[in-house]
Amino acid sequence: MKRIALILGLSLALPALGLSPNQNVENFELLDHTGTAHELYYLSDAKAVVFMVQANNCPVVKQSLPELKALRDAYSEKGVEFRMINSSLADNRTNIAAEAEKLGIDMPILVDNTQIIAESLGLNRSGELFVVNPKTWEVAYSGPASDGKKHYLSDALDSLIAGTAIKVAQAEAAGCAVELAGNSKAGRMAHAQISYSDTIAPIIRDNCVTCHRAGGMGPFAMTDYNIIRGFSPMIREVIRTKRMPPWHADPHYGEFSNDRSLSTQQIQDMVHWIEAGSPRGDGPDLLAQDTRTWPKFALGEPDFVIDVPATNVPATGVVDYQYKIVDNPLDRDVWVAATEVIPGDNKALHHVIGMYGVENKNPNAKRKFMPMGGMGGYAPGTDAGVYPDDSGKFLPKTAKFSFQMHYTSYGKETVDNTQIGVWLHKDKPKNVMSGQFILNSKIHIPPNTKRHTESKEYTFKRKALLYSVLPHSHFRGIASDFIAKYPDGSEEMLLSVPNYDFNWQTDYTFAEPKVMPAGTTIVHSTTYDNSSQNPSNPDATIDVYWGEQTFEEMLFASFSFRYLDEDTDHSTVAQSGGD
Repeated sequence: MKRIALILGLSLALPALGLSPNQNVENFELLDHTGTAHELYYLSDAKAVVFMVQANNCPVVKQSLPELKALRDAYSEKGVEFRMINSSLADNRTNIAAEAEKLGIDMPILVDNTQIIAESLGLNRSGELFVVNPKTWEVAYSGPASDGKKHYLSDALDSLIAGTAIKVAQAEAAGCAVELAGNSKAGRMAHAQISYSDTIAPIIRDNCVTCHRAGGMGPFAMTDYNIIRGFSPMIREVIRTKRMPPWHADPHYGEFSNDRSLSTQQIQDMVHWIEAGSPRGDGPDLLAQDTRTWPKFALGEPDFVIDVPATNVPATGVVDYQYKIVDNPLDRDVWVAATEVIPGDNKALHHVIGMYGVENKNPNAKRKFMPMGGMGGYAPGTDAGVYPDDSGKFLPKTAKFSFQMHYTSYGKETVDNTQIGVWLHKDKPKNVMSGQFILNSKIHIPPNTKRHTESKEYTFKRKALLYSVLPHSHFRGIASDFIAKYPDGSEEMLLSVPNYDFNWQTDYTFAEPKVMPAGTTIVHSTTYDNSSQNPSNPDATIDVYWGEQTFEEMLFASFSFRYLDEDTDHSTVAQSGGD
């Protein structure tokens, strides 16, 4: 990968940014230097959005900061948003954060590490500014804040706020040159030579076709070049806004074995190829030649299948949670190795939470089922649950199954026939898998609030090995994280999800399991957007509390682990049947 060249030699008469007045600015999403997600079009309620192009060690940035901060303080209360954007491959989030602390930069610095946003905008020098008009998403002004005599930025902002024409929409300024290799003539020629056959089709086959296939979860099947070319503008958009592939973990923290994200090179290749016109080129069409078959169960034939009783889902209206109790077909105690849920209608079924335990026969009892442990689960984005490290869960023959089924109507009456495949250990495994959850039923989210955070914690009483964590909230949830506070006083961000998506409930599995010493506390936090800017918000005008339905909210997390002082020969689980 070519690296950016950052030139500190300055000129006082350089032409303005590659941006030009009235240039359209397409939507994008980037993380800032603190790990917070920023989507441009989310700022549609702003009067204007001001960006400064930032790069470390640029004297123009340093010299401009006092004036920019003064303008930020003066115009923020008038509805103007201020951001910085760094597209220098000589920088990274760690040293950008250090630079921000050193210079006292107290506004978000968006990190464009792939350069695809800078290339589309023509951001070729740090230290300069551009203003976006949220009414049109066009560039309203580009250049310096002022030149010592004329106050270009404040004049432009005053005009935007007043709804009058901007007198000076572009001005010359000094800046630190930043070379974007992708915007050079050679770079653009190279983009046109990206091979569909050798580069693009393999990326799509390996990262997209799992869902975008006949019978898959994707809204269309990626079966050949013509389909990809037809959907190219959409593919470019969902990559720029980080909606696809559906992976929402901040790459700055941890590594995960089920990471679905594209690499920087793959993102650049996909976007550059599309922007070059999606050329077919020579070579075979790997998508058209893909003859893979997709078995019903990803792990092969299960040892037995649990049929969840059918549920009629109406075309409209709210469907209360359904609780289905199913008899255990086995006549012996077993150790479960893996489970997989196959939804009957994945448009209607939002989630399944499976448990095993004992049915309460007392007609007056409030709880009809006494759970002993987990028995599989499903939500969009989850995979088959395979217990690692020769571990399993003990399932006594006396247990029954209970399944919490959450349905959402989608305009068509349907019948859901969900199944759960179960795989068993042939021999007793070595280790006992456990699970736990964190929930805060006391959450209160005020109305008309863009960012409101709630937390809850769990403390390990015994030393454990943590395998995965899963955050869960509803339509107002926008971010989530897990912080481990260790007994020695140190802390570690286990997982940060800065752009949580309710439609994808991912169980984030650590590439290397995390040791949790006895006394370690996991703090789980979720941030909610209960404002009208959240397009998924059912109602921004109400106070929101804990509730099962998606128009209510949850702070919930589950995680899987095993105790390190326990194995199947020295365990109370096999006697008690629970976690």
